[in-house]
Amino acid sequence: MKKIFITLLILGQMIMAATIEYIETNGIKVPVIFEHDKRLPLVTMQFTFRDSGSIKDTKAGLAKFSAKVMNEGTKKLGSSAFAEALEAKAIHISSSTGKETFVMEVGSLKEQFDEGLKYFESLLKDPNFSDEAVNKVKTTTIGALSRKENDFDYVASNELKSLLFKGSVLANPSSGTLESVKTIELSDVKKFIETHLVSSRLIVLLGGDIDIKSAKKKIAKIIETMPKGEASEVKNYTAAKKSKESVLIKETEQAYIYFGSPYNMRDSDEDYYKARVATFILGTGGFGSRLMEEIRVKRGLAYSAYARVHVSKSSSYFSGYLQTKIDSLKEAKKTVNEVVAEFVKNGVTKEELEHTKKFLLGSEPLRVETMSQRLNRTFMEYYKGQELGHSIKELELIKNLKLKDLNKFIKEHSEILDLSYAIVTK
Repeated sequence: MKKIFITLLILGQMIMAATIEYIETNGIKVPVIFEHDKRLPLVTMQFTFRDSGSIKDTKAGLAKFSAKVMNEGTKKLGSSAFAEALEAKAIHISSSTGKETFVMEVGSLKEQFDEGLKYFESLLKDPNFSDEAVNKVKTTTIGALSRKENDFDYVASNELKSLLFKGSVLANPSSGTLESVKTIELSDVKKFIETHLVSSRLIVLLGGDIDIKSAKKKIAKIIETMPKGEASEVKNYTAAKKSKESVLIKETEQAYIYFGSPYNMRDSDEDYYKARVATFILGTGGFGSRLMEEIRVKRGLAYSAYARVHVSKSSSYFSGYLQTKIDSLKEAKKTVNEVVAEFVKNGVTKEELEHTKKFLLGSEPLRVETMSQRLNRTFMEYYKGQELGHSIKELELIKNLKLKDLNKFIKEHSEILDLSYAIVTK
């Protein structure tokens, strides 16, 4: 435990290096998560917009589609000339989306960061909103989705979400469908960007070899030119409480089994660390996890079996997957049900808990090796409304977690027994 304590001290110093500053402009207070790192002459900045990801799709795939259009450069320069201008100065600018966020990033050498900010601002002011850009994105997206029709992991995963969140935006694939993408027009993209890329939803992440005081002044000038827009809270969706099953028949040599159930927890829940430990033992921990031991090692039904808990502002659910032979499908499904039932009924052993503690605490430095990882961790603490350094306290809670408390927690989450299945088979 002495080594673990030293590790926690080191982690504390590393993570607390990230601080939260603020830029006040246009009557709003924009948070800036900052870490100073002089080891390399590099600077990276992210504009992260809350409640602006795929959860806000009015057409399936619209958020991701809009991010791809933002990657087509400015209207003035066009895609190719904009990309060439950035490449000449080794500047990187990109846009992407998550379930709940829309992210625009700029990275460069320290000496080129001012130039990077100029191009970044020009992209915000004059994105390449043209039929040509939209048609290009539509063609590439439709091509990618067409190829995924034979990716049966992708198909089964999407089918599971449609079962768990039927009737909500979370039931749709974040990349959209062939049908939905074909209906996306330039006006849809414009409206999405105008609504969501606004200063009232903005969180800035900044890291590298840069002076925070001068950087804030430069960033403030960009924010001042942005529309203020309206802030909004992320809507929460509850996973289906009753077990469902969907079987899709495809030309496949394997059966793809995806399963999931509700998980009664919010992103700010104080017991989240217990969920981390419990799920690691059940299915996240690879070899040694309950699902892997029962399904692969003892029965030889699959090469791998995995399960995890997803907890965010918009949803909370338990899910897992495996592949098996067509004629082993029923046995594999039966085994999943038995393993989960046994887990909830009798909990875990002392040996399983101690092994998990050692792994989670010992591997933690790998999760904060890079500045990007540390900035993201601080962002998540802020985003969830936690105090800075909460992740260090969580490690301490894991270290001191008692077997009886963990097993009590596992019993209390019997909702994971209400498993729904999405299966692709022949």
